[in-house]
Amino acid sequence: MIKDLKTIGIKKDALDLFSPDRADNLPVLYGLPEKVAFCKRCVVSNQRPSSTIEFKSNINTKKETISFDDSGVCTACRYSDIKDREIDWQEREAQLIRLCQEFRSKQGNYDCIIPGSGGKDSAFTAHVLKYKYNMHPLTVTWAPHIYTDIGFQNFQKWVHAGFDNILFTPNGKVHRLLTKLAFEKLLHPFQPFIIGQRHIAPRFSALYGIPLVFYGENQAEYGNNIDDNLRPTMDKRFFQDNIDLKRIFLGGVSAEELINSHNIVYEDLFPYLPPDKERLESVGTVVHYLGFYLKWDPQECYYYAAEHTGFSANTERTEGSYSKYSSIDDRIDPFHYYTTLIKFGIGRATYDAAHEIRNRKITREEGVALVKRYDSEFPKKYFKQILEYMDIGEDRFWECVNRGRSPHLWKFKDGEWSLRHAVWM
Repeated sequence: MIKDLKTIGIKKDALDLFSPDRADNLPVLYGLPEKVAFCKRCVVSNQRPSSTIEFKSNINTKKETISFDDSGVCTACRYSDIKDREIDWQEREAQLIRLCQEFRSKQGNYDCIIPGSGGKDSAFTAHVLKYKYNMHPLTVTWAPHIYTDIGFQNFQKWVHAGFDNILFTPNGKVHRLLTKLAFEKLLHPFQPFIIGQRHIAPRFSALYGIPLVFYGENQAEYGNNIDDNLRPTMDKRFFQDNIDLKRIFLGGVSAEELINSHNIVYEDLFPYLPPDKERLESVGTVVHYLGFYLKWDPQECYYYAAEHTGFSANTERTEGSYSKYSSIDDRIDPFHYYTTLIKFGIGRATYDAAHEIRNRKITREEGVALVKRYDSEFPKKYFKQILEYMDIGEDRFWECVNRGRSPHLWKFKDGEWSLRHAVWM
């Protein structure tokens, strides 16, 4: 990093808040817990944000975060215990079979919609539903910002493994603008993709009159309210709402402001807006999580996808982590995880290690060592390309990054940024 950019975006009188000598009464951004704590079982901290309704998020939105019990164990680890010890997976599979029987087309039409990129999770979901449970899925893909070579290869392998697919690529001009705004205002460059990926399957359900949608695992498995895992369907708030342009936010800006101030017309925003509520209700659209019925394990999904669809891991580990097979299809992905590190003190290695500890692939000690080694690594490989995509300079990039640092998480000493709290401390 260029030295004179290390504190750009932070006023000189505010830099004192990042002094390593400061310990009390430090400002806390994003509504995060003031006291940082780490799970006794995995490596995640209590700063980890829960999944949110992205099209309602703006600069003032306070984050809900993962909770810990009295023993200092996070809800994600506790739900992992429930998966291992309390759920009757044979009965859950029987429920899946009954669900498929209920919705299976008798005329040979598509009987479910599966969104995805052809990554390990969507490849597993589509293949097992078609070839084990005899469903006839239509797969739909919201295109990445910028495909990686391995991501596009895996997408092609997925389709050629036996699936019809609709690849939807949003208006590039609009998508770039929303990505830039999301980065500058929310430090969340991945938000436009998340919104699109969440809406695309319900939207095509309404468009084609196919009521059943399958996503992979419920994100609640990783830190939302544990009760969210006890129902098989997605909360409709995530993809359905009455359209009010003053209340819909994209890139941290209201849809109304985008139209009035950013040379955007309503039709340009259509793919990002929640699908028509009345149409969804008339079709009977319902979004199910396959992970409710089949015990979800990301690494096992990888093995299955590699065997059955030809999915390939990357030839090199992902920057910021040690893994090679997770979230590898979009060149902006590493910056998404880097911004979570900046905002919440949690980088990509933390997310990967936490999953694998819960699934007993690695020990907590191994996870801590991996987080210490890789979590704060800056993603250099696609840096210049992402700057060009968002049409910003390097100084603007670091200005936004530094402005997104919360003083209760970060300290600045001898020209370097470091975390005040780390799982290995």
